[in-house]
Amino acid sequence: MTEAKFQENKLHDISFWGLRTAIGVIFIANGTGKFNPGFLEFLNNIGFPPEMQIPIALAETILGILLIVGVLTRISSSMLSIIMLGAIFYVKGASNLTGQGGYQIDLILLAANLVVIVAGPGRISIANITKKIPRFLH
Repeated sequence: MTEAKFQENKLHDISFWGLRTAIGVIFIANGTGKFNPGFLEFLNNIGFPPEMQIPIALAETILGILLIVGVLTRISSSMLSIIMLGAIFYVKGASNLTGQGGYQIDLILLAANLVVIVAGPGRISIANITKKIPRFLH
């Protein structure tokens, strides 16, 4: 798969890593918060089985970490995009963009993940570093 080509300079590299890091930090914070017993109540209220608590919490946390370090970046962003679509359409019913129950932040996170899917991991990533290791060291 080819990567989208952006003008390559240090500012772009740092900015793109910053985008991945911001998304990752948000998902790590939300994911770790879902280990809280209060999240079980929320799952029951929206009709999800309580057994989904740990997989949802782990998914958001682990995918956030993978985004920050730049490993399996497109797959991670794809899965996080699916989570955001679920948040927008299933959890919030896509009823209010702003205000109580609004999905504006979910939409921003979806858009940011779509940018990462298109652009790939970028040059500041473990995926990019491992590409530069000579084959005989693998």
